[in-house]
Amino acid sequence: MDIEKTEKQKMINEELYFADDPELLRDYWRAQDLLAKFNESPAREEGLRRQLLMELFAYFGKDAIVRAPFYCDYGYNISIGERSFINFNCVFLDCAKITIGQEVQIAPGVHIYTASHPLKAAQRRSGMECARSVVIEDGVWLGGGSLVCPGVLIGTNTVVGAGSVVTKSLPPNVLAVGNPCRIVRSLP
Repeated sequence: MDIEKTEKQKMINEELYFADDPELLRDYWRAQDLLAKFNESPAREEGLRRQLLMELFAYFGKDAIVRAPFYCDYGYNISIGERSFINFNCVFLDCAKITIGQEVQIAPGVHIYTASHPLKAAQRRSGMECARSVVIEDGVWLGGGSLVCPGVLIGTNTVVGAGSVVTKSLPPNVLAVGNPCRIVRSLP
């Protein structure tokens, strides 16, 4: 017997889905309420901010820091490892999983997108959406204003230069820059 998947299950499984589904809308508004509290809270209220982020994210590691303002869709698809730092004004569109490793440095204005749309016009017009997971491994540094596209994996200790648009996965231990982002050299 085939059991029909919910739109949320389809979204998380990286299948085509409809984002205007009532369950997804409830999840979205829940996340927006938590983000409003986080973004409006005084910076010195670290305990409150950490509590809100622990409620928002799937995982929020020890000594990890997120600076306000921060924006995302659902929150529950985001995992942030220990001692990682996310600076001001970052946007994570987390329709699929976003996994941030340990000791990752994310500069101001970085955008990470899992959200996408079908290439077929009829599917787009129908309201269908799709998403592909993003993985940022341990020790990565994403420079200010960089953008990471759906389905990308950035390898351990890699550095992405400011303003780069990462459209394809990057191996460990490289410096990569540009639009589209290209490997410049290996790092020790």
